[in-house]
Amino acid sequence: MVHNIHHINFIVRDLEAAVPVYERILGQPVTRRDHLSDRGVDIARFELGDTWLILVQPVKQGTEPARFLDEQGEGFFLLSFDVESVADAAQTSGVPRQGPSRDGLDDWHIQDLDPAATFGAQIQYCEHRK
Repeated sequence: MVHNIHHINFIVRDLEAAVPVYERILGQPVTRRDHLSDRGVDIARFELGDTWLILVQPVKQGTEPARFLDEQGEGFFLLSFDVESVADAAQTSGVPRQGPSRDGLDDWHIQDLDPAATFGAQIQYCEHRK
């Protein structure tokens, strides 16, 4: 069962240009920056209550985020739902998974859903592993 929205990702070409704009929009400084070498991206995260807003800049060609940026351009990229268990949520939903589950930032564990089964939307489940 989905508890709430865990995070929303926006894809950008230039993180350094995007961060100050979003800081002004949100009225707060960026919470944290990270480099995810396995995903080939640099990110800036804003903590908004129980939800994270994440700006994603692909820094490695051939990755899913880089392909998305090339094909779709900047803007909304991904919606992640907070669940107790990604395995249980994926099984209960009956929606096909896209690849194996993986560990993300901090204590996040992620399962992507197949966009072909979600009407083209990039959706994933996220659980917190303590």
